[in-house]
Amino acid sequence: MKLVATKSITEGTELAKTIYSDNGQVLIKKDIKLTKRMLKRLHQLGITYVYIKDAFTEDIIVNPPISEELRIEAIQMVKTSFKDFQDNKVKSNGYLLEKTGTKMTEMVSNIVSEVKNRDEVLSILSDILISDDYIFSHSINVTIYSLALATELGLPNKQIHQIGLGAMLHDVGKVFIPEPILNKTARLTNHEFDIIKSHSEEGFNFLRKSSNIPLLVAHCAFQHHERLDGSGYPRGLTDKDIHPYGKLMAIADVFDAVTSNRVYRDAMLPHEGLEILYAGSGTLFDTKMLEAFRKTVAIYPNGISVDLSNGSTGIVVRQNKNLNDRPVVRIMEENGEQVSPHDIDLATHLNLMITNCDIASGNKV
Repeated sequence: MKLVATKSITEGTELAKTIYSDNGQVLIKKDIKLTKRMLKRLHQLGITYVYIKDAFTEDIIVNPPISEELRIEAIQMVKTSFKDFQDNKVKSNGYLLEKTGTKMTEMVSNIVSEVKNRDEVLSILSDILISDDYIFSHSINVTIYSLALATELGLPNKQIHQIGLGAMLHDVGKVFIPEPILNKTARLTNHEFDIIKSHSEEGFNFLRKSSNIPLLVAHCAFQHHERLDGSGYPRGLTDKDIHPYGKLMAIADVFDAVTSNRVYRDAMLPHEGLEILYAGSGTLFDTKMLEAFRKTVAIYPNGISVDLSNGSTGIVVRQNKNLNDRPVVRIMEENGEQVSPHDIDLATHLNLMITNCDIASGNKV
């Protein structure tokens, strides 16, 4: 399969991965030839890229970090819980909050188990699931990224589970923000942005009322927008005053935000998302955590087009564990001329570098 820009796909192209809604409904099944109507729908949903079938890349596999069934189940649980929280009565209903905390703790354990047992680094999370409401899929994506980072850092099991629960609930304060402001795609006024920023404190105040949700979990909601140099919110904390969970959550939150499909902008590719993070290394984000996070994600995902320093162009075939910036590449062109496809392992060809990474044209073989 090959990762291609949705806007470049022509009618009749075969989809290589099924696209689901966040409730598990199949929107477009793999092996289906895309029609003009389907392509129009993908554009309307803001889908930047999809995986398609290609004669030269049939053996390329993209494994999800957790099963699609578990991911859909987790998103639905967050969606149901957050919708319940929107009811003002729930703010004083400690029983429901504690019951939800128990369910989410169990879900985190299931996700931890699958994340820890994965063989490859994390592939992009926004390619096969279309969510009607970004906050729910974002909560689960941040959970997956946070758990992978916590595991890479070698944190104790108890802390990993706390971080997972904190990530799942980090944006819970947004359910108390008026929907017209939360879902506004046009530029926010200063007043509206202040209202949006209040979700951190709203979430903290809501979660700390529960007796079975650790206070550190509530602080994930409170501190995920704080930055090392004090430029974050809600309290403008600096490095030494930000809890490690908050620093970790900030990285996962920003990475998923910029690499997710949104109706009003294209999703960035992983290497672009990492560039955004590294631009703030040591000033906005913890450098040690960034280095660990870089090891957990596929910088150049399987199926993506890359240019090499020797003038060759190819498709990433598979990842090299612990060397995720040097994958195996299937060479398709050399100096602009098509060649017989052959694989080069960048882990052993150290004289070659990836000089550019992009989403291929849907018509380009």
